[in-house]
Amino acid sequence: MRHVRQRLRNLVGGGPNEALRRARGVIHVGANTGQERDLYASFGLRVVWIEPIPEVFDELQRNVADFPYQRAVRALVTDTSGETVAFHVSSNDGLSSSIFDFDQHADIWPDVTTARSIELVTTTLSDLVEREGIEPHDYDALVMDTQGSELLVLQGAEAMLKQLSVIKTEAADFEAYTGCCLREDIESFLFARGFRETQCTEFARHAEGGRYYDVVFERS
Repeated sequence: MRHVRQRLRNLVGGGPNEALRRARGVIHVGANTGQERDLYASFGLRVVWIEPIPEVFDELQRNVADFPYQRAVRALVTDTSGETVAFHVSSNDGLSSSIFDFDQHADIWPDVTTARSIELVTTTLSDLVEREGIEPHDYDALVMDTQGSELLVLQGAEAMLKQLSVIKTEAADFEAYTGCCLREDIESFLFARGFRETQCTEFARHAEGGRYYDVVFERS
């Protein structure tokens, strides 16, 4: 899923990233080590990076230390605050880590496995923004790369959605992770809240026809 080719794709301007040029700032949930930091800086964006894995977060902090308008926050974002959950850390430097177990993900990337599981306490994005003193109006774009929990992130950010103009997310139309949300679930949620889909780019395909996409939604 989030592998080297996909990360290289994300570093190129245009495509799914083009809508971010018009944003004031971006909250990136599922930051990993901040691979898009130079791209975001080239767009002149303020950035809040959110990453839950302790050692990956440490590297993220080092990577964004020289970017004055970028900051890193360690947190696991879902639809609930204060719940202790098992978070499954993947073998590919944490890139495919999730609160969900692997399902058909392994059919596309069989070399990616669960290296270990750690206990983490969840927070909603709305609670995190308030707790960290983040000014919501500075950030009108949301990027999600959370391996199947994107709908949970959105549900926990209900209070913030009206300020967002752009949402970019990974989405699959098959069950890559057990119990994960699907592209249609995200679409239904956002369409009902005044967003429209403006771009959809396929980047991986399951042998039985399922696909992974980068999807961009913009406020109507």
